[in-house]
Amino acid sequence: MGDHIKETVVQEERDEQLSTADMVQAMDRRASTVDRRDDTAEQKESQLLAADRATDFRSRWDQIQTSFVDEPRKAVEQADALVAEVMQDLARLFADERKNLEGQWGRGDNVSTEDLRIALQRYRTFFSKLLSV
Repeated sequence: MGDHIKETVVQEERDEQLSTADMVQAMDRRASTVDRRDDTAEQKESQLLAADRATDFRSRWDQIQTSFVDEPRKAVEQADALVAEVMQDLARLFADERKNLEGQWGRGDNVSTEDLRIALQRYRTFFSKLLSV
């Protein structure tokens, strides 16, 4: 058996002996160790939209804002449509992400503690993204 598999089995046996509060603290400690990344990688992960999509939205916003001087009503209508489009993209993104997360742990009773720990970490990341909006 590989060292990683042995560690996981030993950790799961220890987890069975821990209280729920102990498990949560242990998960938080492991997560803080595993989740340490440089700021650039963390920022990229926390971005909601793909960089090219966000750039496109910003460019379109700049055009709308510039057009306000000549056609204020049209600029406001375009701004409304652009905001609606961004919100639809975000709603679709969140629905897809939630579906993926649910699929990871919703396989029935045969889910290991490690799989559940990873699922909880991914929910935490997703939750942080939701609050960053």
